[in-house]
Amino acid sequence: MPLLIDGHNLIGKVAGLHLDDPDDEAKLVSLLRAYCARENKRATVVFDHGLPGGWSEALSGGGVHVIFASAGRNADGILCERIRETRDPRGLIVVSSDREVVAAAKAGKVRAMRAEVFAARLGMSTKTVQEEHDVQVSPEEVEEWLRVFGKE
Repeated sequence: MPLLIDGHNLIGKVAGLHLDDPDDEAKLVSLLRAYCARENKRATVVFDHGLPGGWSEALSGGGVHVIFASAGRNADGILCERIRETRDPRGLIVVSSDREVVAAAKAGKVRAMRAEVFAARLGMSTKTVQEEHDVQVSPEEVEEWLRVFGKE
């Protein structure tokens, strides 16, 4: 089942991600790519305030399609529109804790999952996110990698 995700709503629920981080969208997309690969899923994530708006070629990939709302629109409106237009409501899962989006999902007979529930499924704690960026490699491990893969 494909996922339709309220991006900024989910960022606020994932341990280690913060809406005031200028790289918050890219970090979430990275987590979503790992999730989609692990679970063999596809996802569309919609964020507010993209310039110029629309599909993001730079962030999309790995089973994740990224869309930014253009000027005069917001992610909630795009999510509600996509929910109304889906051809397979039973085959879609909407991830959001926004009342308007959840109500649109319910009205369209689309399964909705609260962002905090999905955040837990991502399986990432604050410690794990920090460790991803603070990897320490011992001199012995470096030597082993050089031996196995060559020094070039």
